[in-house]
Amino acid sequence: MSPQFQGKRLKRGLVIALCSPFLSYLVFAQAQQTNVPMPEASTSEASSQPSSAVKGHNDTYVIGNDDMLAINVWKEPDVSRTIPVRSDGKISLPLAGELQAAGNTPLKLEQEIASKLKSYIAEPEVTVIVQQMNSQKFNVLGMVNKPGSYAIANSPTVLDAIALAGGFRDFAKQKSIYVLRQNADGTQTRIPFNYKDVVKGKNPEQNIKLLARDTIVVP
Repeated sequence: MSPQFQGKRLKRGLVIALCSPFLSYLVFAQAQQTNVPMPEASTSEASSQPSSAVKGHNDTYVIGNDDMLAINVWKEPDVSRTIPVRSDGKISLPLAGELQAAGNTPLKLEQEIASKLKSYIAEPEVTVIVQQMNSQKFNVLGMVNKPGSYAIANSPTVLDAIALAGGFRDFAKQKSIYVLRQNADGTQTRIPFNYKDVVKGKNPEQNIKLLARDTIVVP
């Protein structure tokens, strides 16, 4: 074998030896890419329902005036819609006409809508969801800039309520605030709230989540 041929053979061997690790890396990387799992949808993306909404088939919440209702009739987009409860407590729906919504639960209203639609739709499947509970309110009274009633949406706390009411007026007794809560037996519970302590991180348990008909008094 000539020295020239041996030199060419040696060079070819060196090229193969140098390329082999790179080729192995490419093969490994391609295999890894083919096995990468698709990311799963997050819980927040998967759920489009607002946290404050009352789900369909609910037999506990009582619908009130100004509540926003999402009414869905399966496979009937022309009948399905989102509508507010009027000040007279009623809603109007295509084919079903006028219905009394205030005072009913979502489940009861579903049944009434389905009964009205049976004359036009075979076995109508109806879902009623309370998207905004505007009828459920709390009150802020006393030495605040905007006293009044506020819709109880998104589970507000006492601090949230004070902010909604525009903050304190001059000479408000920020250490002597209290919440009046209606009990089932008709009595009231008085819950103290010391604003200055809470904003400093003391007694955070006083910053309770408000319920419908709670009244915050700022002396």
